[in-house]
Amino acid sequence: MSAALGYQQNCWGALKYVNDTKLVVDTMLFLDSLVHHSSNALSMMVAYDNYGEDTTLWTPPKTERDGFYEKGSGGKLELRFNGGFPLNLKVDVTVCKNHRKCYKTVQEAVDAAPNNKKGRDQYVIKIRKGVYEETVRVPFEKKNVVFLGEGMGKTIITGALNVHQPGMNTYNSATVGVLGDGFMASGLTIRNTAGSDAHQAVAFRSDSDHSVIENCEFLGNQDTLYAQSLRQFYKNCRIQGNVDFIFGNSASVFQDCEILVGPRQTNPESSENNAVTAHGRTDPAQSTGLVFLNCVINGTEEYMRYYKKNPEVHKNYLGRPWKEYSRTIFINCKMEKIISPDGWMPWSGDVGLKTVFYGEFRNSGPGSDVSKRVPWSTQIPSQHVPTYSVQNFIQGDQWIPKSH
Repeated sequence: MSAALGYQQNCWGALKYVNDTKLVVDTMLFLDSLVHHSSNALSMMVAYDNYGEDTTLWTPPKTERDGFYEKGSGGKLELRFNGGFPLNLKVDVTVCKNHRKCYKTVQEAVDAAPNNKKGRDQYVIKIRKGVYEETVRVPFEKKNVVFLGEGMGKTIITGALNVHQPGMNTYNSATVGVLGDGFMASGLTIRNTAGSDAHQAVAFRSDSDHSVIENCEFLGNQDTLYAQSLRQFYKNCRIQGNVDFIFGNSASVFQDCEILVGPRQTNPESSENNAVTAHGRTDPAQSTGLVFLNCVINGTEEYMRYYKKNPEVHKNYLGRPWKEYSRTIFINCKMEKIISPDGWMPWSGDVGLKTVFYGEFRNSGPGSDVSKRVPWSTQIPSQHVPTYSVQNFIQGDQWIPKSH
């Protein structure tokens, strides 16, 4: 239901840029009504879940900023989830550059996958090492598709679509875009090589519920990884960018990942303000958020050369509120000195500053000092930290393979 509401709002937002015809106006009015009905329905579902059948107890949805934490509070604190990408998979088809008996593009292999696979029956695409210059789309009907590469930096899918190109938008700029549920990937680099002056240019976008991504690298500048919706799990990944480079309105957990700020200004004297995350939760009842467990936040070697020459003008923040109820959590992460002492930055004026939830718990490193954090961030009480485990936040113990 959280995703449905998000899709309706995205559709409404996209129509703002369409020529003002009666059909467009009527459609936007219908969507506006639909959004309100969906928001009310979601609020009632949350109230029923929290308070039961007695409607006299029901209240409007509350968030952590109201002192309300979701299920899992007070439970066992488990910061490392042992599941992940499955081992010993049977390969169905192969993509390669130099042999006859294989597909030549990743998209051809995806197109050959059967539609609507049931249960956990997977379609495994082995992608041999090489650079694949293509735009890949895994459509809604291609469920349980698995990309199995030969390692980060060895199997590379690359593109350069960006919003400066005529007719292009952020959503469609992704080098790899996934809609089919149950998507998994391992051993890949996915990149968007549009420069930092190209603005929004997505490397990977996922609308896949129950997606598992492990040992993958995502390279870009602005908007590198678009975790758009539903439940996603990233483990042992490397994600590089500079502006809002992990964003979306999904419920996603990033475990043991390396989060790297890359160069945005080639002149070390030029000032910049970079945000690692921009979460897009629009409704307090949505069960979405970005959770980082045991991750490292640092700069690339190239970026650090610029940073060290004039650290005062290079400002980096853990996130900023793309939408009013943005929710982002860092737990047990190592934050290097590139993170500014105030930690979080506003998006525009005071929009969302009274409703966002930016939580931190037991982080380390020179960037983790909370003494100068903005007043609208939160230090999570220890009894509530289990709310953000893989098991509780995305119900990962029910669908992530027990691979380790």
